[in-house]
Amino acid sequence: MLAKRVAIVAPRGYHAAMPLTVAAFYRFLPLDELEPLRFALLAFCRERGLRGTILIAPEGVNGTVAGQKATMGEFLTELSRRFGLTDEHLRLSTAADWPFARMKVRIRPEIITLRDEAGDPLAKTGVHVPPEDWNALISDPSVLLLDTRNHYETKVGIFEGAVDPGIDQFTDFKRYVEERLDPATTPKVAMFCTGGIRCEKASAFMLEKGFAEVYQLKGGILSYLERVPEAESRWQGDCYVFDGRVALGHGLAETDWTACFGCGAPLSDEDRAAPEFEEGVCCPACAGTKSDQEIAALRERHQRMIAGEG
Repeated sequence: MLAKRVAIVAPRGYHAAMPLTVAAFYRFLPLDELEPLRFALLAFCRERGLRGTILIAPEGVNGTVAGQKATMGEFLTELSRRFGLTDEHLRLSTAADWPFARMKVRIRPEIITLRDEAGDPLAKTGVHVPPEDWNALISDPSVLLLDTRNHYETKVGIFEGAVDPGIDQFTDFKRYVEERLDPATTPKVAMFCTGGIRCEKASAFMLEKGFAEVYQLKGGILSYLERVPEAESRWQGDCYVFDGRVALGHGLAETDWTACFGCGAPLSDEDRAAPEFEEGVCCPACAGTKSDQEIAALRERHQRMIAGEG
C-alpha cells in the first residue's frame, strides 16, 4: 500500500512564526563511521530547532530539512563542511507551516534504494542537462522522455509527452527497463525525477544495460519549476514532494494538494469531493481496504487532533 512508501507527515497547522526555509539536498560520496555522524547531525539540528529527515549511507547523504532562515544558514554551512555540498547539490524553497513534525537522522544501506550494483553513480551517470536546455532536448522526436518516479507522483504532474512507467517503488524501475525498453531501438533517453537523485542511479543503470545516450534533468523537476518561466514550461500540473506541503507548482509555490492521512496518497480538490473521502481516515485510493478496527482508530485520532490533543 502507498502508506508503506510515503511518510505520513504532520498535518497542516504546525504554524511557524514566519515563512520557513526548506532545503532538499543529496550528494553521492563515500562515508564511514556512520553512527557517530548520525549522532552529531541529529544533535546539531535539534539544537537549532530544525525539522526534517536526513539519510546517510556508505554511498552518501540525502535529506530534506526545514527551519528558520538564520538557523538554516548555519545548517547549510555544516553540510558544506561535512559533505562538500554546494549549490549544485541543493534546492531551496519555502513553507508557510512546518512540513515535518520532528527531526530524524537515519542510517540506510542506500540513500535512494535501487538494490543493484549496476546503478552506481560514483562510477558513471548520464549527461546532466540544465533546466534552461531541457525543452530543446525533449523536443527531439528521437528522444524517449522517461519519468523515473512512482505512479502516485505522476498523478500530480508530469512533463508533456513523457512515458510514465507506472511503478509502485523505485526498485521496480529496473524491471521496467529490462522488460519494456530495448537499447537497440531506444538509443536516446531523457529522464527526470523530483530533485535529481533517482536519475543518478537510473541513468547509471541504463548505461550499464547498453543504452547509448542517457540524459538527466539537472536538479530535477524542482529546479525546472524554479528556473523555467511558466509561459515556456512543458510541465503539466504540480510536483509531488515528500513532506507536508505535498506538492509545489511553478516558482516552487505551495499548492492546494493535500495527503490522505490513512494511506498517504496525494489528494486533489476532486479527490476530496469524492464520496469515498473521509477527512483523516480514507480517500478514493484506500477506501474499502481498511478493517473496522483501523477505521475506528483513525477516526478517534482525527477527533483528538481536532480537539488539539493529538
